[in-house]
Amino acid sequence: MFYYLSGKLTHLEAGFAVLDCGGVGYKLSISGTTYNAMPANRSVAEPPVVKLYTHLAVREDDIELFGFFSQTELATFRQLLTVSGVGPKAALSILSSLTPEKFAIAVCTDDKKTIARANGIGPKTAARVILELKDKMMKESEAGFVAAIPASASPVGAPRSAMSEAIDALVVLGYSRAEAMTALKDIDASKTELQEIIRLALKKLMRP
Repeated sequence: MFYYLSGKLTHLEAGFAVLDCGGVGYKLSISGTTYNAMPANRSVAEPPVVKLYTHLAVREDDIELFGFFSQTELATFRQLLTVSGVGPKAALSILSSLTPEKFAIAVCTDDKKTIARANGIGPKTAARVILELKDKMMKESEAGFVAAIPASASPVGAPRSAMSEAIDALVVLGYSRAEAMTALKDIDASKTELQEIIRLALKKLMRP
């Protein structure tokens, strides 16, 4: 029904935001990730204009509108809703604990503990999330890694090293080049496939 709402941010607190769109105030439930992405400078006299991508949840006794600062977070939210036993509140809780990128890493590396840190999410639910989403998210991650690697990074016709491609992939996920290089320094790239190099590096980076 609504793809996104763009309006003045007239109220914001943990859990929800209110956007004034043409004189109508829309209350949207939000995650901690979206809350943290909101403009730091908020004036009552001149509230900032914010765009939130939306998901409308309709139940027998309730209608709730959810808002997300990015399309990536909205897509992750909807992926979570496909998991059996995970409803909007649980999905929002996970995205309050993890950004979409960190959530994807946790799923792809079987990191149940990280997902289970979200409020109200137990080990069984975390395991089910990984079981039902891992294969799909791994395929999407691989496609994203390939698309994100800049062709200009090496001379025309020259093959790029697996280590160089792994560094680029980790940078795409939000890590610095220094962090990526530190995570990769003990991995023997000459004997390991690119996907495995990335997986091993992500496990190191996700450790508390």
